[in-house]
Amino acid sequence: MSVDLFLKLFTLFVVGGIGYGAARAGLTGGAAGLRTLSNIGFMVFLPGLLFRTTATVNLAALPWRLVAAFFGPLLLWALGVWAWQRWHRVPGTDDPAAPAIRAVTLSFGNTVQLGLPFAAALFGEEGLRLHVALVSLHALLLLGPFTVLAEADRARAAARHTGALAIGQTLLTIARQTLIHPVVLPVLLGLAWNLGGLALPQWLDSVLQMLGQGAVPLCLVLIGVSLDQYGLGPRWSAAAGLAALKLLLLPALVATSGVLVFHLDGVALSVLVMAAALPAGSNTLLFAQRYRVLEGEASAVIVLSTAGFALTAPLWLSALAWWRTVGW
Repeated sequence: MSVDLFLKLFTLFVVGGIGYGAARAGLTGGAAGLRTLSNIGFMVFLPGLLFRTTATVNLAALPWRLVAAFFGPLLLWALGVWAWQRWHRVPGTDDPAAPAIRAVTLSFGNTVQLGLPFAAALFGEEGLRLHVALVSLHALLLLGPFTVLAEADRARAAARHTGALAIGQTLLTIARQTLIHPVVLPVLLGLAWNLGGLALPQWLDSVLQMLGQGAVPLCLVLIGVSLDQYGLGPRWSAAAGLAALKLLLLPALVATSGVLVFHLDGVALSVLVMAAALPAGSNTLLFAQRYRVLEGEASAVIVLSTAGFALTAPLWLSALAWWRTVGW
């Protein structure tokens, strides 16, 4: 790993460490302060980022083969995790939303804070352009569907608890909880704005850009505050195992799809694999805190996978270099 990328990685830990230090010093207000910060991040900053991204992305110019090669196996992986966790109860929680949160934790990568500088430094202008195409759909295609699944699981559990509800009433509950949601609603509004061919007014674009820029440091600070609140937890070894799955198994699945199914090579294949190999992103913690489930696990996986990335990234880059020399 180059010095520049190491410094980028180090910066993430420093900002997270500042959040941890502030919490230890009693500046964040304990559990109530953590909840307030996470609500601001999830209800204000993240919606601004999602709306601007979906409202301004050039849908016609997206490299759709690369998009399919990345999100196809990624969504299958996430759905597999969700289904497995629904079948086998998530340890330490009975909350119906837990399987969806575990699926997002093992799928949502740090494509912005770490992914953007990584792609630019390693693969240049072409690689950065391809990576940005993945970033533009990342939250939409991961947070959106798993918000629906989390809300549906909770609605079904509530129906079982209060007595069998009519299926129409259950579906209306799911639809209402899903649509009026700080992830889904700004994405749908942004897509509607985009498909309507409307341009964002300059003042509105500036506001949304500022909110999006604020989301990054706030998420990193939240990780540090969450670590003070929850620690790595007694099941830190389980969190390390989850981090290993994110760093090793997921990119292997995406690489196999890229080579065998979509026949990618060169820069496109490298961008694809390294995007899948990124550590867990900070939005996974916001997602967990939205439902107040597995927050400690999410923060632990983020920290451990980010530290582990310093070891696994060179392995994947070496594997890609070897593939370029061998090929088929």
